[in-house]
Amino acid sequence: MPARTGQEYINGLKDRPREVWLNGERVKDVTTHPGLRNGVRSVAALYDMQHGPALREEMTFASPTTGEPVGLSFLIPRTIDDLVRRREMMTRWAWASCGMMGRSPDFMNSIFSAWAGSAGYFAQNRPEFKQNMLNYHEFIRENDVTLTHALVNLQRRRNAGPTDILSEDVALTMVKETDAGIVVRGSRTLATLGPISDEIAIYPVASHRLDEQAQRQTFSFSIPCDTPGVKFLCRESFDFGRSHFNHPLGSRFEEMDSVVFFDNVLVPWERVFLLGDVELGNGYAAGTQSDAHTGHQILNRCLVKTEFILGLADLIVDTLGSGSIPHVQEQVAELITNRDVLRACVRAAEADATMNQYGMMSPDVNAIRAGRTIFGRSMYPRMVEIIQLLGTGGLMALPAEADFESGIGPEIEQYFATDSTDARDRAKLFHLAWDVSCSAFSGRQVLYERMFGGNPVRNSITLFQNYDKAPFKQKVREFLADEDWP
Repeated sequence: MPARTGQEYINGLKDRPREVWLNGERVKDVTTHPGLRNGVRSVAALYDMQHGPALREEMTFASPTTGEPVGLSFLIPRTIDDLVRRREMMTRWAWASCGMMGRSPDFMNSIFSAWAGSAGYFAQNRPEFKQNMLNYHEFIRENDVTLTHALVNLQRRRNAGPTDILSEDVALTMVKETDAGIVVRGSRTLATLGPISDEIAIYPVASHRLDEQAQRQTFSFSIPCDTPGVKFLCRESFDFGRSHFNHPLGSRFEEMDSVVFFDNVLVPWERVFLLGDVELGNGYAAGTQSDAHTGHQILNRCLVKTEFILGLADLIVDTLGSGSIPHVQEQVAELITNRDVLRACVRAAEADATMNQYGMMSPDVNAIRAGRTIFGRSMYPRMVEIIQLLGTGGLMALPAEADFESGIGPEIEQYFATDSTDARDRAKLFHLAWDVSCSAFSGRQVLYERMFGGNPVRNSITLFQNYDKAPFKQKVREFLADEDWP
């Protein structure tokens, strides 16, 4: 089957109901549930973009298996031009959600494409795992599968060290091997897009290293979300059933985060990619360069998100007529600087890309890591704060859409207009600013950008320990030793 349409994606969810719990009730149909359906529609709209006459060539490439058009995010890059072409496609999808959907399908597509491009890595564990990975990549590419993942084990207590404290009665654990596959039991978090995905991938993550005794918690596999024994527990939905006017982001881009429980789930052998090798598990991302490829998608989305917020900020300034105020200019200039820094990181990642040992072109991970680190830890929280500072009390003094049609509508039209904008357009813009900076949807976005790459402190420790600082120290030594210059 070539690249899917949005309706084919929706039909797939309907045809394979999964066990999803939301607000104390089991969801009968994720495509119609009020807390999930608009997220489904937004993902469906992404798939429809692949079929638009103006975008088809930009969004797809010819399948190496059938020759039919398949999603471009499944491409295994062999050249820098491939990276650029794939990034341009990803930019289209990122703009469709204003950069707000962190788990649009291209994220997981890029990681499995990286693994397929480095499939030899998995043969170090068991020879058949290489072919398993190649076969699975072909399957998801040819069927345009929507994937989620869940990477972190729940813990009863936290550890200050680099490894998690895992308890077999909580952490996802292999309980036995059978002729048919492995059986796993336990829990994982956090499956963003999980309830509305086709399949879920489980694999080790560098920010949560496995202890050498954790062989039974070391594995990688992918299974359908409707597999017996798989259960999704959702957080509260941030789609409150409001109009696009009142909640323009929350009413569209609820990608739902969930905890996943596995109750003696059978994983067929053909869906297993790694098992029991802690060293290979801990080296998963670096050994396959998959962190560079997912980071490329992430950083590009962050760039789009920054450009969106820059545009929003400037519209607020235009609406309020505050562009002559020095601190307003300074705040918008800060957003401009953020945008240009991220753009430089994206371009550097592509310009400094290198071929890995398996023949796959990989973006420069250092440029990606730099951009991701500053975006999550400081840039994005500050950008949200700038929207609050620019909007000031106007973000709270907001008439709802229905107020314009009520008995107080004439007063709203009179008193909320500015010199440049009528009352309705001002309210619509400020509802967007509220959803970016103050709503529950906004709070989740800030937390997501801060934490989804892993514990920032652990990541910094890893960077300190692994980054090659020797050339720079040597330059300092040479300067100190040369007392005759100039």
